[in-house]
Amino acid sequence: MLHISPSSFELKPAFAKIVCEPGWKWHKREKPLQNYDLFYVWSGEGTVVLNDQAIPVSKGSCFLFRKGDYTTATHNPQRPLVLTYIHFDVHEPVSEVPSSYRVLNETLDFEYMLARYVRLFLIKAYAAEEEARLILKQLLIYLLREEREVPTERKVSNQLHEVIHEVANYVVQHPGLPHKVQDLAARAGLSPRYFSIKFKEIIGMSVQAYIIKSRIDRAQHLLLHAGMNVTEVADALGYRDIFFFSRQFKQYTGKSPSEIR
Repeated sequence: MLHISPSSFELKPAFAKIVCEPGWKWHKREKPLQNYDLFYVWSGEGTVVLNDQAIPVSKGSCFLFRKGDYTTATHNPQRPLVLTYIHFDVHEPVSEVPSSYRVLNETLDFEYMLARYVRLFLIKAYAAEEEARLILKQLLIYLLREEREVPTERKVSNQLHEVIHEVANYVVQHPGLPHKVQDLAARAGLSPRYFSIKFKEIIGMSVQAYIIKSRIDRAQHLLLHAGMNVTEVADALGYRDIFFFSRQFKQYTGKSPSEIR
């Protein structure tokens, strides 16, 4: 489905995001499915039986049922399933199809696209079908990409890099905040010690040095381009002692703030 045109998707009226009732069951039908069904579990616990194979499901469970599949499902009424399902057909030869079942670990982007798909029709948005076809192709590409992902070790490493860089970017965006290692580590979901080690390894300097550098970089910009005086810049960046600010500024730039201005 990677190389087919979005216009070849036939969107069926059977789609929704639902919270299953306590007594909900998906009974086996006499005839198998007549089209594709993208079936995703947002939360809850249950069991899906696909062609006589029972599969426990919970958040992140994702199926792409195919024509000819027989399906049934039940759930735990104490933890009811919340589902999105999208029925569709394809009017082009298909060379690549995502696997019938997988568990998504990174769900944020996928869930956003699912929610967008359903919302387009709920609000009767302009050109809803055209956008929905594009989203459907994105969803299928996402599943194909997941199947071809790098090994887990490298994926975890990539995720850690992203988290550390997100925190570093947060510091740059908010140089005047009183950043503490404990708070930044919590933002990354890591212990302060591990966060500090990985931050220096990935960014190339300690957390504290990076915080200071971000402040001084911003100070130079404000002095040069914002028309602010030294006292105003020091105050904006959280320095209570203008003399300490001046010493730190000179330590990092080789010049005093007044020389820069």
